[in-house]
Amino acid sequence: MSSTIAARLEELGLTLPKAAAPVAAYVPAVEQDGFLYISGQLPFDAQGDLMLGRLGEDRDIAFGQKAARACAMMLVAQMQAALTDLDRVAQIVKLGVFVNSDGRFTDQAQVANGASELMQDIFGDSGRHARSAVGVPVLPLGVAVEIDAIVAVTDG
Repeated sequence: MSSTIAARLEELGLTLPKAAAPVAAYVPAVEQDGFLYISGQLPFDAQGDLMLGRLGEDRDIAFGQKAARACAMMLVAQMQAALTDLDRVAQIVKLGVFVNSDGRFTDQAQVANGASELMQDIFGDSGRHARSAVGVPVLPLGVAVEIDAIVAVTDG
């Protein structure tokens, strides 16, 4: 793992999970023309179980933020797997945050902050990014949140 970002992860007391394998016909990440495109990542809790539920129905904002943070940790794990060296990350360009939401739930942006704040904690100013936070009626396997990313990278 890279020295600068590895030190930051250690300072924050964070251990990356093992990068998840795809559950369908796609690859976890594609590096092309200075960018790393990371497929949607699902949230796993500390026991390795999927974080399921619908915000505004059977889950609250705090749970959603934890799920978004778990997705962000998996995004970083995918960066590590694809790049080998996390110091190749030049900028987190954009996060696409999908929140499994009841039709009356309107705090998707607050849920997404769980991921956005973690990216900034880990990567500093390079972790500041554009973002969309969208409520959807269902997500794969019933998860509460799914997040994909576009990351600018330096040559390896």
